[in-house]
Amino acid sequence: MFEVRNRLRRNGVLGINRRNSEFIRQWNPRRLYPLVDDKLRTKRLALTAGMPVPDLFGVIETQHDIRDLPGIVADRQQFVVKPAHGSGGNGVLVITGRRGNRFAKASGALLDENELDHHISNMLSGLYSLGGQRDRVVVEYYVRCDPELAKISFRGVPDIRLIVFRGYPVMAMIRLPTRLSDGRANLHQGAVGVGIALASGTTLGGVQENHRITEHPDTGHQLEGMTIPGWDRILEMAASCYEMTGLGYLGVDIVVDRDFGPLILELNARPGLAIQIANGSGLHHRLIQIEQLGETSHTPDQRLTACREIFDQAS
Repeated sequence: MFEVRNRLRRNGVLGINRRNSEFIRQWNPRRLYPLVDDKLRTKRLALTAGMPVPDLFGVIETQHDIRDLPGIVADRQQFVVKPAHGSGGNGVLVITGRRGNRFAKASGALLDENELDHHISNMLSGLYSLGGQRDRVVVEYYVRCDPELAKISFRGVPDIRLIVFRGYPVMAMIRLPTRLSDGRANLHQGAVGVGIALASGTTLGGVQENHRITEHPDTGHQLEGMTIPGWDRILEMAASCYEMTGLGYLGVDIVVDRDFGPLILELNARPGLAIQIANGSGLHHRLIQIEQLGETSHTPDQRLTACREIFDQAS
């Protein structure tokens, strides 16, 4: 057991306890958590900072407000509903079309109006929320996948997760929906994680349920060697989230829309560690490299220049 632990440490693999004690606790003041734990607050914060986000259609705050949903979505064929305090993608419902009085999910499954209302009611009751607290439901724009990314995804929209430490992006991956994940970019539900080379934005090999793979299980598309559209802008947005939130250790989730380009989807003060598996590389060594830079007051552009130099040969 100790031999395995020591080998992982030598390879720079960051575990949960070390992440919490050395990075989250030290660099993320708890008073700032609400800025990212509440998706509605995050969206408004980003807009104030001039950062692009999916359009907000409406907010459902009480069980009584569920009856307002038809007015919120009007005749829109596509939209997303999510709990404001949701975690790990739980409870997020992506509607990709309508068939009469029924709503189509990204997987192709259909919900009737009662089933949709029931799902929203569960969101409000806190079924999918951090700590089980009563919640609000956000109804927002359905991101239309960039054509290049659609080639390596199954039905749903991929998202890009970046770990940002003290304003420096240190590791990135793209999460690809699959049939198994019900068209959602959730690794715990069977989505594919693909590492991204930070300097170039080029995809590396993928992983699904902890198994290395070279092609998407549903589309058959090769996972390695594709350049993420708008990569420079994605890095710039991720780096700027440091100034926007004040959080030193941050997970930034970005989607690439076919019409609007990169959009900030969510921020996370306790990002998971599966990104290391997707990249086949440990995170700890990279974090230490940034710590060794000492105290800096660099702009996002200056930090990105340093990132490209430091991680030019890394994934």
